[in-house]
Amino acid sequence: MKNNFIHLHLHTEYSLLDGVGKIDEYIKRAKELGMTSFAVTDHGNMFGAIEFYQKALKKGIKPIIGLEAYVSEFGMEEKKGRNFHLVLLAKNEIGYKNLMKLSSLGYEKGFYYRPRIDRESIKNHSEGLIALSACMNGEIARNILENNMDKANEALIFYKDLFREDFYIEVQDNGIDEQYSLNEKLYAFAKENKVEVVGTCDT
Repeated sequence: MKNNFIHLHLHTEYSLLDGVGKIDEYIKRAKELGMTSFAVTDHGNMFGAIEFYQKALKKGIKPIIGLEAYVSEFGMEEKKGRNFHLVLLAKNEIGYKNLMKLSSLGYEKGFYYRPRIDRESIKNHSEGLIALSACMNGEIARNILENNMDKANEALIFYKDLFREDFYIEVQDNGIDEQYSLNEKLYAFAKENKVEVVGTCDT
C-alpha cells in the first residue's frame, strides 16, 4: 500500500551522536511502509548523499538530498555564540550544488566545534533550496521557547524574504512533552504570518 507521508528530517549514522540508522536500513523500512520518497538531512554534512542517492534509486525510492545546517548567530568565522539548526533540501541541481557549497563552507571557514554557516552564506547560496525551520534548536523555535518574540519575528522575516514560498515552519511528533506545547505556538505563529507548516519526526 502506498504511504503518502515523506520524512523530510532524518539522520543517518553520518550524524555523529544523533543518528544510528544506516541508509540501507532506512530504505528497507521505507519500502516495508510503502513510502515512495524520503530525505536525508545529516547534521552539518552530506557524507551520505551519494550512497543514499544511488541506493534509493535502485530500490525505487525518490531520494531527497538535504542537510541540517548549524547556523551561527554571528558570522561563521567568529568563534563565539550559539548555533541554530536549519533544514535545507535540494529541489534541483542548482540546489544540490548550493548544499555542497554550504556544507564545504561550514568546514573550511566556519568550523568551531561544529561545521557552521551563517545567514550571509545562506543568502549567497539559497537558490534551488527549500528551508524548514528545524527542531527545538531552530532559530524561530528557540526564540519562541525563550519568549523572545522580537527575535523570532526577525528570523521569520529573514527566511521568508529569502526563500519565499519555499520556507516552512516545522512541527514535530517526537515524544518530547515540551515539543507539543511548542507545536501549538509554532502553528499559531505560522498561521499569523501566512507561512505553511510541515510535519516531521526528527528521525
